Amino acid sequence: MARLGKNLLDTGDRFPELDLELISGRTLKLPQEFEEGYSVILFYRGHW
Repeated sequence: MARLGKNLLDTGDRFPELDLELISGRTLKLPQEFEEGYSVILFYRGHW
């Protein structure tokens, strides 16, 4: 697979551990909260 940078995930790579604070104030721990089955994660930067 063609890679544009050093920090991209490739097939078979593990998702990095992240703690994301949601708008509700809850903290979402990845990938622990999505260990079962498949998941899609979308990051939306909003309007600048």
